[in-house]
Parts: sequence; structure tokens; C-alpha cells
Amino acid sequence: MNEQNFNDFLKKAEEISSFIKEEASKNSKFIVVTHFDADGLASGGIICKALLRLNAFFHLRIVEQLNEDVLLKISKINGDVTIFSEIGSGYLSLIKNFFEGKKIVVMDHHQIEPNVEINFPHLNPHNYGFDGGKEISGSGVTYFVAKALNEKNVDLSPLAIVGALGDVQDKNPQRALKGLNEKIVKEAEEAGFLKSEIDVILHGRKTKPIHKALAYSTNPFLPGLTGEEDKCVALLSSIGISLKKGDEWTKLSDLSMEEKQKLLTKIIEYLSSRGFSGNIVLNLIGVNYEILTESKDCPLRDAREYASILNACGRMGKSGLGIALCLGDRENALNKAQQLISEYKQLLAKHINWIIQFPEKIQEFESFYVIRGEGTIDEKMTGAISTMLSSSTMFKPDKAVLVSALSGKENIKLSARAGLKFAEKKVNLGATLKICAEKFSGLGGGHEAAAGAYIPKDKIEDFLKSLDEEILKALKNEG
Repeated sequence: MNEQNFNDFLKKAEEISSFIKEEASKNSKFIVVTHFDADGLASGGIICKALLRLNAFFHLRIVEQLNEDVLLKISKINGDVTIFSEIGSGYLSLIKNFFEGKKIVVMDHHQIEPNVEINFPHLNPHNYGFDGGKEISGSGVTYFVAKALNEKNVDLSPLAIVGALGDVQDKNPQRALKGLNEKIVKEAEEAGFLKSEIDVILHGRKTKPIHKALAYSTNPFLPGLTGEEDKCVALLSSIGISLKKGDEWTKLSDLSMEEKQKLLTKIIEYLSSRGFSGNIVLNLIGVNYEILTESKDCPLRDAREYASILNACGRMGKSGLGIALCLGDRENALNKAQQLISEYKQLLAKHINWIIQFPEKIQEFESFYVIRGEGTIDEKMTGAISTMLSSSTMFKPDKAVLVSALSGKENIKLSARAGLKFAEKKVNLGATLKICAEKFSGLGGGHEAAAGAYIPKDKIEDFLKSLDEEILKALKNEG
């Protein structure tokens, strides 16, 4: 890691924190705009907590995307300073147009819209040689600003870890976080807020009955087991793992090392018997991040589980619930969120099983697959589904995976994710989707390996052909 670049990044974070502090001292009212996914909610939680500690007034707006309509509405909200958190870098020219003469700050990790001169503070890791798709998430960027505001805000470091995991930035050996994320992990561990250990990675490994934990696995998605509790019960019984120990449900954390190995071997056999690669199980072993400030029986103690819960809140239209959790509500909000995660996981499994059941909904191009979910898949679910599919063994790993859904009456939303081998090819999905979307009067952007676009419905077929051509051209140049 280039320490000089990191110091320059921190210097910019300090400049932004000084600006926020000065505005707060003048009793300015802040408008905070954040994204609805797990990283956006964690980022919004961090900046809102930091503003609360400054006794600042703020109004929070959670959005699914930035476009002219959304920005027009935000620009009309009565406030003195608008903070864009985990969103904005790909829309600098639009922001500049709608907020001319107003005080704004952009803190984001997405790829930056090129060739736009701006006159407002903008913190983005890409400006300092760090990859915002792999090395630091939006909540990590916001965390460094919060820490510059007050050293005590180091207690918000676990939220930055949650955001990075929600953004699937753990695609490294042993699913560990790397780059600037690793710096945040170390700060959180040194301050006594976090513990990391290698173990089986399953949602609810310490809090849920093992058959439910297995059925809840979405990253990786386990075909035939995810969303199928009865099949999970049968699999556990076949290797002699009882569902209860006395009156207590058996949890993954109750198993011996030998039992865990037996379980993983059985899952490999099960997947192979259904025609899927057993290699997917390698994604079930790695670094778990435990938040020590959460009680031992709280599902938020496992940072990945926390991220899943935030994702569920955003995707199921309950973003405010996610923010309440980030701000510390451990009673009412947590009870509601636990119910929501169950519905969310079932919905995800239902969508994946629908894709398996109706293979004709899968269009294969030379460089990607697109799951045509218009009329079936909710637009809020496209990102989660494409993430799951790209990390599964259902498709060739050297292609990207796109999921489409209707967005309103006129547009189609697409979420794109790089397959594991496609990601090695250095094709920039965010930049490619942006170029192609703009050709067809749409909007696009994101990261190198994870991106999205909104395309007019009547132009979708031409857009997909054009996207395939652009990616193939990029692959040829790379080759």
C-alpha cells in the first residue's frame, strides 16, 4: 500500500471534517443523502451518528439511485449543507447542475465521472490510487471522515466493516478484507471492538439452529439447500448431526472440527450429485468478523449477518429500520429486522429457484448471461440476485451475470456482477455500462466488478447487443 497516497486521502478526510465541524458550529442544517443498500445504510448510519455527536441538525434521505428527478427533489429540501454519502461520484455533473451555489460534500467509493470540474469537497479512494470496489467501501470512506471529526468515532469502525462485507469486498483468499478495509479492521481490533477468526462462514453460525443457518446461506448460494429447511434437516441427519442437544437447538458453533469437516464434505457430495461444482464450498470457509460490542446472542454480533440484515432492510423497502439499527436501536428495530431477514432470505431463494425452474429466462451472450426478470423480479432485488449468481457455480465463471427488472413503466433496471474468472480479465463493468447506457438515453455506472444501469424499455435489446460488443472489444484489447 502506498502510504503517501493514504496520507493524502486522510488529509482530504480531515479537510472535509473541518468543513462539517465549522458548519455544525454555525447551527447549519445538514441534508444527508445515502444509498439504500447495506453499504449505503452503514455509511448513512456513520455520518448521522457523527452529526448527532456534534449536536447538529440533519435530515436523512435514502435513495435507490441518483437521477434528475431525485436530485431536483433533494435540492428543494430546506437545508444549508448536503452530504452525499456512498453515492454521487458517478453523477458529479448532475449534482453540480442541481446544487450550483449550494454547499455540498460527496463521500463515495464508486468510479468517478470523468472530465467534470467541481468546486465542492469530494472524497473518493480512486483519486488516491485505491480501488473502491475492492479495497474500501463507501462506509469506510465515511468512517475516515467521522474519525477525523472526533477520535472517539473509532467506535463506528465495526459499521464500516459491515458496509464492506455488505458490498461483497471479501473476494480475497479466506474471504478476508484487504486494502484500506484491513486498516479499519486493525483499528477496530486494537480498540477492542472487533475480533476476527477463521471458521465456517454461515449466516447465524452462533445464533441460529444449524438447519436454519444452512438454509439461509446465500453467499455462496447452495442449490437445493438454500431456502429448503427440510432438505437441510435431511442432510444433517444423514451424517449423524442431531438438531438438538438437550432442550437447545444445535448451532454451527456447537460442532466439533471433525463434525464441521463432515458437514462440508457432505455438502460437496450433495451439490455434485445435482450437477453443481463442489468447489463452491470453499466459499464457506474463511475469516469471520465478530463485533464485540454486541451481546453474544445478538445476530448483529456477526458482521456478515449484520450486513445481510441491512441488505434486507434496504431491499424490502424498510431502509429506515436499517438506519435505526446503525444508530443503536436494539429492541423494537432489531425485532422487526429479524422478521424481515427471514422474509428476505426466502424471497432470494424463491427467485433463484425460479431461475433454475425457468432456464428460458436466461439469455446467453458471448461475454455475459442476462436473467430476464421483467415482470417477476422486484427491481430492488436485482443487485442481491446478481451477486449471488456470480458467486455460485450455476454459470461459467468467465462471464458476467446481469439481472433485469422493470423500473416504473418506461425503464428496465440492470444489475451486473463479474463472475470469478471474468473479474480477473480487468474489464471495467462500471465504465462499460455507463458508456453503453448513455448511447441509449440511459444511466449507468458502478465499480469494475459490480455495476448497474437504467435503460428505456424499448431500447433494451439494442443495449444488450451493444454491451456485448463493448465487453468483447475490451476483452480483445486486454488479450
